[in-house]
Amino acid sequence: MNFEFSEEQIMIQQSARDYAQRELIKDVLDRDAKAEFPTHHVKALAELGFLGMLVDVKYDGGGMDTISYVLAMEEISKIDSSVSVIMSVNNSLVCYGIEAFGTEEQKEKWLKPLARGEKIGAFLLSEPEAGSDATSQRTTAIDKGDHYLVNGVKNWITSGNSASTYVLIAQTHAEKGHKGINAFIVDRHSPGITLGPHEDKMGMRSSDTHSVMFTDVVVPKENRLGEDGFGFKFAMKTLEGGRIGIAAQALGIAQGAYERALQYSKERKTFGTEIINHQAIAFKLAEMHTRIEAARFFCLKSAWLKDQGKPYGTASAMAKYWAAETAMYVTTEAVQIHGGYGYVKEYHVERLMREAKLTQIYEGTSEIQLMIISRAISNI
Repeated sequence: MNFEFSEEQIMIQQSARDYAQRELIKDVLDRDAKAEFPTHHVKALAELGFLGMLVDVKYDGGGMDTISYVLAMEEISKIDSSVSVIMSVNNSLVCYGIEAFGTEEQKEKWLKPLARGEKIGAFLLSEPEAGSDATSQRTTAIDKGDHYLVNGVKNWITSGNSASTYVLIAQTHAEKGHKGINAFIVDRHSPGITLGPHEDKMGMRSSDTHSVMFTDVVVPKENRLGEDGFGFKFAMKTLEGGRIGIAAQALGIAQGAYERALQYSKERKTFGTEIINHQAIAFKLAEMHTRIEAARFFCLKSAWLKDQGKPYGTASAMAKYWAAETAMYVTTEAVQIHGGYGYVKEYHVERLMREAKLTQIYEGTSEIQLMIISRAISNI
């Protein structure tokens, strides 16, 4: 593995950094306080090519590699994970799933507008009784011949209101268990779809999260992704790549908090010197930096494996687990280094700590990642 970045990768990284440091920073605190969707930032990301950066150029995507995606995700997440999670879901879960497993007709109709950023997508897997246990789908998609009839409830849907295109996982043949699950592309504005209230979240508040209810929603037969019964495998394969995006997000949160803590420690004085000169603070920063570097390696390794066409599921689980745990550790220490100032919103680190917590939970909890890793090593 050679992690010496190409000129193109550095250019993508710098483009993401410039936008985040110049534009996202301006209203991130206000949007967090108001839980306001970042509409104009999403449009700007589309213009930069970041909403479909992993999609092949023949489907109007950026045709970029996964390492470039990790670099861009980190830079955006340093400033605002509410924006980066929209970027992650659109790339890793929605666009990837349609491109990898969809028909040419589905790619023409659904993937191209998503890749261009004209529309954004949402991934509907979690339910009130099916979070980590994705096999326990209660939402049903009953085969009616030329269409499916969908009924049920999905929870914790990122961009649930703002998305135009849903990728839905639902049970068609309950007697077959996970082998009876299917995946579908659903127009969010189909009759029978209603939304629950905007979730009032602890962190990533600028990202809109809703429950989605389906009542006799008609989904055309041609909207099914893959063969009948492929839905569970579709979800698991899609989530493997999704973990890379969230790992990169957690890495960015950690790096952003570390940079703020480092800068503060060079400015704040106690007992006649800058606090970075006190061993208690210096050792905290050393530990933070070391954990971040390890997280970055895991992210880049999993991205490299994916780009090389090699198995990357275990590597992405390791990246997601370590980066999420690192983000929580680093942001907590960043608050501590700031002291009382860390506890107020002006200094950003309390927000980053709130955002870090979600990376340990969504797209597979830390405990689920450990389960994936433990199963892999038991087969070595």
